[in-house]
Amino acid sequence: MAMLMLRGYVHSEILADHRVAPPVSNDRVPQKILKGGPVIDTRGGRQLSLDVPDHQLVLTFDDGPDPEWTPKVLDVLKKHEAKAVFFITGTMASRYPDLVERMAEEGHEIGLHTFNHPDLSLQSKDRIDWELSQNQLALAGAAGIRTSLFRPPYSSFSQLMDNRTWPVTKYIGSRGYITVVSDTDSRDWSRPGVDEIIRRATPKGGDGAIVLMHDSGGDRSQTVAALDRFIGELQVKGYAFETLTGALDAPSAHTPVTGLGLVKGKVWVTLVQVSEKTTSVLVVALAVVGVLVLARFGLMLVLSIAHARRVRRRNFRWGTDGPVTEPVSVLVPAYNEAKCIEKTVRSLVASDHPIEVLVIDDGSSDGTARIVEELSQDLAGVRVVRQLNAGKPAALNRGIANAQYDLIVMMDGDTVFEPSTVRELVQPFADPRVGAVAGNAKVGNRDTLIGAWQHIEYVMGFNLDRRMYDILRCMPTIPGAVGAFRRTALTRVGGMSEDTLAEDTDITLAMHRDGWHVVYAEKARAWTEAPESVQQLWSQRYRWSYGTMQAIWKHRSAIFERGASGRFGRVGLPLVSLFMIVAPLLAPLIDVFLLYGLVFGPTEKTIGAWLGVLAVQAVCAALAFHLDKERMTHLISLPLQQLLYRQLMYVVLLQSWITALTGGRLRWQKLRRTGAVGLPGADASVPAQQTGERRPVA
Repeated sequence: MAMLMLRGYVHSEILADHRVAPPVSNDRVPQKILKGGPVIDTRGGRQLSLDVPDHQLVLTFDDGPDPEWTPKVLDVLKKHEAKAVFFITGTMASRYPDLVERMAEEGHEIGLHTFNHPDLSLQSKDRIDWELSQNQLALAGAAGIRTSLFRPPYSSFSQLMDNRTWPVTKYIGSRGYITVVSDTDSRDWSRPGVDEIIRRATPKGGDGAIVLMHDSGGDRSQTVAALDRFIGELQVKGYAFETLTGALDAPSAHTPVTGLGLVKGKVWVTLVQVSEKTTSVLVVALAVVGVLVLARFGLMLVLSIAHARRVRRRNFRWGTDGPVTEPVSVLVPAYNEAKCIEKTVRSLVASDHPIEVLVIDDGSSDGTARIVEELSQDLAGVRVVRQLNAGKPAALNRGIANAQYDLIVMMDGDTVFEPSTVRELVQPFADPRVGAVAGNAKVGNRDTLIGAWQHIEYVMGFNLDRRMYDILRCMPTIPGAVGAFRRTALTRVGGMSEDTLAEDTDITLAMHRDGWHVVYAEKARAWTEAPESVQQLWSQRYRWSYGTMQAIWKHRSAIFERGASGRFGRVGLPLVSLFMIVAPLLAPLIDVFLLYGLVFGPTEKTIGAWLGVLAVQAVCAALAFHLDKERMTHLISLPLQQLLYRQLMYVVLLQSWITALTGGRLRWQKLRRTGAVGLPGADASVPAQQTGERRPVA
């Protein structure tokens, strides 16, 4: 934002004043000024005007330097060994300091033309001082000099000075400047043709003159062409082309800048150059993220519809041997889950698929294991395995070792399953190529604003993504809340790893590298408890983001391998990295440029562009809610989510990047549970039963 502000400042988008005052009477302007020459000296209370001697021409160029036209003007002057005066603006000098330096080195004179090119007759004295000082700062940084020459923007001949501009001229003189207007105007800005420019610029009868031209502000090709002929023709006629002080036989208008003033100028120019390059990079990055966002949305729309149509066909089957009916081991790693473990276990034993429930107590201190042991006396197929606190991956590996069956379902201790969840989750294993299955995780506590935002994120950002990644065969994550694995696949990849904080992403990437298919089962719904405070949400997403980066970095060698690992490394890994790490990191640029455009314009186009992006997101969100058979009412908060919730996710991702780049080590952070999530429509006091309607549960 700082670089954008600086760029806007030197591009006259910020603090610029483009008003031009209409002419007024001139009865307060001294007659000797109105009838005098184009050089006006009001320093020390003087009222002196000077003419340029006969056969002396002072070429003056306003509004530059320009990267295209100023070099061509300088080349023509050098060709004819002519000198000129360049009245530069601070905005252009700050952006193109090398051209200002060239002007000085080649013997030309430089004058000030303000920083932002405002009509000074409409400005306060403080603003005038600011325009002059900033203009001098840019000149000092570019060429290491300061000047005493000044030309007001929108100025003309001295006889046209009026009661508004004369006080400005007097004040400029009190600040130590000589005001230079013109007495011959080529009007090259109107592009009247080369011949007409030469005619207007040529003085009559051998008179001397100050000729007004421009080296910036538009197409100056006619100016360059006319200048070449003009100088050559008038030199033959005996005219000399000098600087202003050279023509008047006066001391140079330039004085060197040293010490702190020079340092300030150099720092200023350097900052402007950095801002120019930075904002250029930001604009390119904005284009990249725009393409990525639209490409992701396009893929999500097309592939998610294709996925839904494929799995919802009447004749769709995962394999050729019929439905999967073999029993399943459900692993529930639990650490201090006393508030919600009973609901979790009761939802599992209500399953319509044969299962065993294995709760692995990871050193809980709140009696979680005791609660499950008491439940196991009344509920068949429920066991508890105790261990000292060693972390979730270790708990899952302990559960795998104690599981009886070859199909293993993993879930979180704060999650509840519908009766059909396990059955739907394991059906894809009818295909022997499938090694893991991602279920449909849903937010159960969506009755708060933060919960509603996470609900949108889960349905749109996670489940719609999973449909897309399923088709592309590069599913990045089996959610910890609801996922299933073959024991064979787990054994081949070494089980759950403790190398990263995102063990679910780590194991999923390992499955891909080992050649297994990872698919999405949309009907395997699980209701999980999402964080209910900003602090809890921050902690969870920080761990997710950092863990995902760790997992991608861990499996980076797949890019160079052969076989299934190489395919995933060169196709899936870049795609996952692009959409999950790079695009979200660049996405804040959309909001930065939105804010910039709202404040500094073009406001209408900016709002239109942002609404366009929001409309695309709304279409994707509506599709996701339709595919998941969710009520659309929660999408009312989508615009607010984009303005507030998304910013939090940006900062979390940025913090994750900083942690990763600085070599920091993030510890596992346990979220506080409330036990408020049950099956939609079920009474929290009784075992959950399957219901047709899925409503938010407080």
